[in-house]
Amino acid sequence: MITFNDAFDRLISHEGGFSDDQRDSGNWTGGAPGVGQLKGTKFGIAASSYGYLDIKNLSLDKAKAIYQRDFWDVCGEAHPAIKFQLFDASVNHGRSNAIRFLQRAVKVADDGEWGAISQAALNRMDPNDVLLRFLAYRLKFWASLQKFDIYGRGWTNRGAENLIYAAEDN
Repeated sequence: MITFNDAFDRLISHEGGFSDDQRDSGNWTGGAPGVGQLKGTKFGIAASSYGYLDIKNLSLDKAKAIYQRDFWDVCGEAHPAIKFQLFDASVNHGRSNAIRFLQRAVKVADDGEWGAISQAALNRMDPNDVLLRFLAYRLKFWASLQKFDIYGRGWTNRGAENLIYAAEDN
C-alpha cells in the first residue's frame, strides 16, 4: 500500500528545487510568461497556482502540507497504484487535467470532475488496464504541448519512471 509519505517521496524526486525559468508559465503569477510576477516554482509548487506564497523561501514541510491538502485525495477509492499516478499528474498538470486523463482511461466523459459515474467505471476496470491507458493519455498530452521541445526530455523521463512505478505497484 502506498502511503502519502511514500507518494510524496516519489513525487519530490520529480519536482526540483527553486526555478524561475522565464519560459515556464507556472513560474508567473499570471500563468503565462510575462504576465504577473515571476515568482518561480519550488518543489513543484508554482506561482501560477500559489501566487500568494513566498515561493523562493518555501520549506519542504510547507510544500508537503500543500500536496496533502490539495492533491492527495483527488478521486474516491482507487487502487494505490492509480492513486499515486493521479497524485503525480495532479501536481504536474493540475487536478482537472489529471482527472480528465483518468476519465479517458476508464472510458467516461472527461469533464474534469470526479463523480459517481467516473468512480463506477473505475471500479469495473482492471487496475493494470487503467494504469496503461492513464499513462498513455499523459504521454500524449505532454507530446501535444508547444514547449515539448524545451521540457519534453524531463517529462518523458518522468513518464518512464511512472511506468516503472506502475509495474512495481500493480
